[in-house]
Amino acid sequence: MNSSIPPHSELPRFPESMWRSTAQLPTYDKLKETIYTDVAIIGAGISGITTAYLLAKEGLKVALVEMNRVLEGTTGYTTAKITTQHGVFYDKLISHFGEEQARLYHDGNYEALEFIRQTVTEHGIDCQLEKQDAYLYAESEESLGKLQKEWEAYEKLGIPGEWVESIPVPLTVHGAIKVSNQAQFHPLQYLRFMLEFIEKQGGAIYEQTTLDGQIEEESGVLHLNTSEGYTIKCNHAVAATHFPFCDKEGLFFARLHADRSYVVAIEPETSYSGGMYINAGTPSRSLRSAKLDGKEVILVGGEGHKTGQGICTIQYYERLEQFGGELLGAKRIPYRWSAQDLITVDNVPYIGRLNGWHPNIYVATGFGKWGMTNGTLSALINRDLILGRENRYAELFSPSRFKANPGIKNLIVENSNVAKELIAGKVDIVHRKAQDLQNDEGSIVRHLGQKAAAYRDKDGTLYVVDSTCTHMGCEVSWNEGERTWDCPCHGSRFDHKGAVIEGPAKEPLKSLDSHQ
Repeated sequence: MNSSIPPHSELPRFPESMWRSTAQLPTYDKLKETIYTDVAIIGAGISGITTAYLLAKEGLKVALVEMNRVLEGTTGYTTAKITTQHGVFYDKLISHFGEEQARLYHDGNYEALEFIRQTVTEHGIDCQLEKQDAYLYAESEESLGKLQKEWEAYEKLGIPGEWVESIPVPLTVHGAIKVSNQAQFHPLQYLRFMLEFIEKQGGAIYEQTTLDGQIEEESGVLHLNTSEGYTIKCNHAVAATHFPFCDKEGLFFARLHADRSYVVAIEPETSYSGGMYINAGTPSRSLRSAKLDGKEVILVGGEGHKTGQGICTIQYYERLEQFGGELLGAKRIPYRWSAQDLITVDNVPYIGRLNGWHPNIYVATGFGKWGMTNGTLSALINRDLILGRENRYAELFSPSRFKANPGIKNLIVENSNVAKELIAGKVDIVHRKAQDLQNDEGSIVRHLGQKAAAYRDKDGTLYVVDSTCTHMGCEVSWNEGERTWDCPCHGSRFDHKGAVIEGPAKEPLKSLDSHQ
């Protein structure tokens, strides 16, 4: 299927993050030598950057290392809501973890919200930080039941919310939970300050530097080797990436699944009454405002699905375009983008020490689409663990935990799904040839007697790569909305030339051919 935007649509032809487009981010060199540092932080999103900032503030020598460019991952493509209201969440959390642990989850995320607010105030960071009310609403009788259970959970936990019968935006609802004193901001303008602070404190930042996944230790010092043969020697290492570089040590590929969701930025025809919104049912719908060139735009998000397992992704954008247009009207749509998030088997992030065998390696992953608070909280927890301080949230988020319910059930479901995708990808019969592709079209094809992944760009150049994901051998599928090859098993993503965009894969898809 051709990936062109339909003629009637106002969607931009290519996806682009509004945050990345409107933030002047610095660039950094590759690591080209062996170095020693107190703490190596791998991954330059909100978790890694905030961790490096906190440790640099404590006087530690830090090295922040990114496989691609800083803030090129999920943080650069978020909706950037800063809230403790994480959808229909606390009712399930109580049933799986108990009230005490559920209350700790809320408190930790509220502490992260307040940390962001205080940091912005302390340093006078210009990042469009605004106080907003957050609403979780029921759009149907079916979702009302879920919302009422969620409200009961709020009351049990003492979460400062309010039940309301209507919301400020022109949506017909059957009820909503309002939480005041939440926030929204421009995440990259906020984190750009932290990058500058880290450098001023003597920290080192490296881009386009990939680790080979091997962990060595010598006299208590960790040795992390890069794919180009250099070594980072450190006392502590933090894996603040989606799938940790030390994946085989924690089997995170079996305990996480990747989910994609979508955003369109709409300049509305009618006024917006403020607030941040998310629905209790499916498909998901999210709303918040932002400033673009002095004008208000509304970020309409949702339409989540497992990575590599969705339909033509343009249709997700079109559904959000339709929803936003019917709600507020659309003068124009300057941006559209998507994000990838990891979700754990029990829906609580993995934050803290990797395991007892590697007490000086820490992880931060599985934020479940709420990375602004969970990512910030991960930095606060890992800072305390590295400095030998007590942290009351550490046990709840420990990567070594295992909750029998829903952990075992979800673990079986997730890995059964991976097995199904692995087998299905291998036995599908492909008849199409690479030469048949039109300009700006990608597809799994038959090439030189084997299955391959092919894309012909808008200028007619054909790129053919091996369709087998280099992580664990699943077959990738073409993502028309992003023009990427996505793996349905563990969420690895590759550009049209086969280069790794997101892990856990570390090696590119093998190039098979490239010609006109």
